[in-house]
Amino acid sequence: MLSFYTLFHKELLRVQKVAFQTVLSPVLTALLYLLIFSHLLEQHVEVYPGVRYTAFLIPGLVMMSVLQNAFANSSSSLIQSKITGNIVFVLLAPLAYWEFFLAYVLASVVRGLVVGAGVYLAALWFAWPPLQFPLWALLFAVLGSALLGSLGVVAGIWSEKFDQLAGFQNFIILPLTFLSGVFYSIHSLPAFWQVLSHFNPFFYMIDGFRYGFFGSSDISPWISLVVVSGCFLVLAAFTLALLRSGYKLRL
Repeated sequence: MLSFYTLFHKELLRVQKVAFQTVLSPVLTALLYLLIFSHLLEQHVEVYPGVRYTAFLIPGLVMMSVLQNAFANSSSSLIQSKITGNIVFVLLAPLAYWEFFLAYVLASVVRGLVVGAGVYLAALWFAWPPLQFPLWALLFAVLGSALLGSLGVVAGIWSEKFDQLAGFQNFIILPLTFLSGVFYSIHSLPAFWQVLSHFNPFFYMIDGFRYGFFGSSDISPWISLVVVSGCFLVLAAFTLALLRSGYKLRL
């Protein structure tokens, strides 16, 4: 496992060296969302009885930051390594394809959780959302960041330049994130959009994570757990198959 630990440590050092970009910047972005939306809607929206809109918004922003940064970590690292050519040193190492996968995904989980914790702590200045079931929240944060870390590996393998990676993020990750219930409950949507939301895996990650705070959610957290776990297992198997085949890395 020495090769795995080396690659994992290298990925963590990469996050640390540019912490202003990888940690502080997304925390600031989330706080700007919180400042604007809470100021505009605090007095007009009540999603759960007795829960301020600002408190409702904080878990959604935390989870959104976790997911987006987990994806950004693995995808940006891979595309940079491919473009600069230093990916060859990783491929020449005695590194099994599953060790390659674990190193990138676990580093993505670490970055996602660090950013999420930073957003949560900074957001406490605005409101104190209850944390009724912290283990549920942690479970969905880990599963969600692992899922997006795996998707980032796929995007990094598939992309050959930064434009393609940006398109993947702008046309897939961002729309699915913003339409997942970060800023609203799906019960406030028309019937058609409620049904459509149930086909968005990001919705289950956000809703399950929010259940850990309030003990309330749009659907059962067990359903969310099954969906998120199933999506992760399928995507992980697909990613491992890509790595084993050497697609766009060794071939």
